[in-house]
Amino acid sequence: MSILFTIAVIALIFIVIFQIAKASEYVTLLRGEQKGLRQSNKINAWLMIVFLVLGLLGVWYCNDVYFGQTLLAQESASVEGERVDSMMWLTIAVTGIVFIITQIILFYFAYKYQQNDNNKVFFFPHNTKLEVIWTVIPALVLMVLIGIGLRNWFLFTGEAPREAMVVEITGKQFGWIYRYPGKDASFGKKYYKNIDPASNSLGIIWEDQLSHDDVVTEQTMYLIKGKPVKLVIGSRDVIHDVGLTHFRMKMDAVPGIPTTLWFTPKYTTKEMKEMTGNPNFAYEISCDQMCGNGHYSMKGNIEVVEQEEYDLWMAKQKPQYLVNFPDKDPSVKPAADSVKSVISMVKTVNKDKAQM
Repeated sequence: MSILFTIAVIALIFIVIFQIAKASEYVTLLRGEQKGLRQSNKINAWLMIVFLVLGLLGVWYCNDVYFGQTLLAQESASVEGERVDSMMWLTIAVTGIVFIITQIILFYFAYKYQQNDNNKVFFFPHNTKLEVIWTVIPALVLMVLIGIGLRNWFLFTGEAPREAMVVEITGKQFGWIYRYPGKDASFGKKYYKNIDPASNSLGIIWEDQLSHDDVVTEQTMYLIKGKPVKLVIGSRDVIHDVGLTHFRMKMDAVPGIPTTLWFTPKYTTKEMKEMTGNPNFAYEISCDQMCGNGHYSMKGNIEVVEQEEYDLWMAKQKPQYLVNFPDKDPSVKPAADSVKSVISMVKTVNKDKAQM
């Protein structure tokens, strides 16, 4: 109902303005052109003040109604993302103040300098001092904002802490593939010509011993609360973009050119469900780069858990090498050995029967 009421009020305002304009035309015809122009100019001048007041009230109203639906209403879910939030608020404060001041001056000048026969023309062709002021001050402010942004960018994309876990994330049309290093803490090599969507989605080179304990998943990426994570990002087809809105991070996924990003999760998924009051809350990975017809569906989930939960989850995962080569799996060897022993026994029995 509130939306319909707002629409009705806006429509009514436009109708009133239209009727005022028509009335102004009639006045022009009745009183003569000059008097009509002065009257119309005066009405427009007052309308500028009305638009100014209504516009500022509209900005405040929209912020009051919709702010809770934005991510700014929730604090950053990563330690490093707090820097992004502070930078965002600083930018909003600077640009917001400039916006309000300039709009007030703009509409006030339109009202103050309405047509008046008593006003004298003042020519203002050049003022070096004024031009230097309005050039230097904005330039300095922008330099400060850019400097803060570059400092944060170099932090996020720089060297991650030594204790950071490493996860490789690869984009494809239209989904994400995650790879975790095993006990050797190193990824095996991969080659794009080895990619097989059915059995080797990353093109891993199985001859590389470092690849034998790598874990590959495509459903959910698991991270640990309070532990820095370094993402090694790539793509196997077109340019994608890893968007981590809750963590205030993003990075392009470029074919053939690995990019990196690191951050430290602050809250587990369970804690975020309680904080947001949303039992269905999930950290989301979105693709923030138009990548094809299925771009809208390219989403992934992140599950942030405690260290114990992560260790338990990882213990249940089977390295991709063993998934592709089950005969190399030590856990299935006893079964294979029993089959061999049965075959050997059958051969022995048959041999004994033949001798008899």
